[in-house]
Amino acid sequence: MLSYPEETAVVVESHEGFYPLLPETLEDTGLPIVLVEDLLLKILLAQGVLSGRDLAEVICLPFKIVHPILMDLKNRMLVVHRTTAAFGDFVYNLSEQGKHAAMLAKEYSGYAGAAPVIYPEYLRSVEEQSIRGESPKVENLRKAYADVLVNDTILNTIGPAINSGRGLFLFGEPGNGKTTIAERIRNCFVNEIYLPKTLWIEGEIVQLFDPQNHELVEAQDEKQDQRWVKIKRPTIVVGGELTMESLDIKYNITLKVCEAPLQMKANCGTFLIDDFGRQRVSHKELLNRWIIPLEKRYDFLVLPNGKKIQVPFDELIIFSTNLNPKDLVDDAFLRRIPYKIEVPSPDESEFRALFQFQCEKYGISHNEEMVTYLIENYYRGKRGFRACHPRDILDQVINISTYLGVSPTMTSDILEIGCRNYFSAMECNPASEK
Repeated sequence: MLSYPEETAVVVESHEGFYPLLPETLEDTGLPIVLVEDLLLKILLAQGVLSGRDLAEVICLPFKIVHPILMDLKNRMLVVHRTTAAFGDFVYNLSEQGKHAAMLAKEYSGYAGAAPVIYPEYLRSVEEQSIRGESPKVENLRKAYADVLVNDTILNTIGPAINSGRGLFLFGEPGNGKTTIAERIRNCFVNEIYLPKTLWIEGEIVQLFDPQNHELVEAQDEKQDQRWVKIKRPTIVVGGELTMESLDIKYNITLKVCEAPLQMKANCGTFLIDDFGRQRVSHKELLNRWIIPLEKRYDFLVLPNGKKIQVPFDELIIFSTNLNPKDLVDDAFLRRIPYKIEVPSPDESEFRALFQFQCEKYGISHNEEMVTYLIENYYRGKRGFRACHPRDILDQVINISTYLGVSPTMTSDILEIGCRNYFSAMECNPASEK
């Protein structure tokens, strides 16, 4: 097994806000040369023949750093020149000796991509891009929730909770928009952040950037270190599938590659645990896992090599549940979640406003008389209002109208068909059939 020296922090040129500057030398990266050599050999083993500039692009380091390393590998007869390339470059492939060295490197780690960022630089990036550094105002929240109808009371409660950068419970009946509210919190923030693609931590490469959970916002510029990507502040959403294992560093024994846990991917953003209390893992066990992170704002993780590391817990954690928080957690835990926000069911006037709002979104002519018909026949004395109902019922109207070959219109006949589809037969007894 190969071994590498420990990483050391690197002092880089200051920049307004956090900005990962392009390294000028290998020393600027803080990476050991043997790590970079192994990456180059594994990339050539996987792809066969590449120019020096192609290798530099794959490894995300400047050609002026990669070129002398390749020259040294050639002098040691690990790579050979196939032919020349433009601007003093060469096309490389592995020698037999180089293939053997690449296979040994692959035995230690199967990773063959962008050169990692040393852990101290990541810690600095989290500190300088902390979610606590932003203070969304009323206008930011109104813009973030412009496409949904949320009353001012809810907005004025969410605003301070977001500014706290700590945690909140959203609770209330299902269908009232808790998930919608939580997912749009990210849009309240103005700044994007820079995130390393991979990290070099205590001798292990840990993949951090996740295309499924991190949204790229723009192309990188010439001065930026290409080992970093610019993303929107992350919003990681998990539901009933959440397990304790997903909160630990994952090690793929086949590929010999580590992947960062969910809460680490959520740093500098939000971490939404939806349908809390309905996970396969015990909610008490899950809450105990969060006690130290919520209190201290850091977490502890164990690497595959057995080393324990302290990682930042810099995120707004949101628990969304249909259950009363008091039935799920004790007072000691609730104290660590400073904001408990109930998302109530709409009253009749709010329900009518939601119908008008959704009609405008769908481009359907709003008919107040038909909304009254709906309320009198399907709600009064039968069921409570839910914020999702106007949207879902109008979906039924559109689908039924499409089937009938007519323009989507709110009529009593179409509403009755839609409500029979949407609500269960036992619940749905229109007044006209009494």
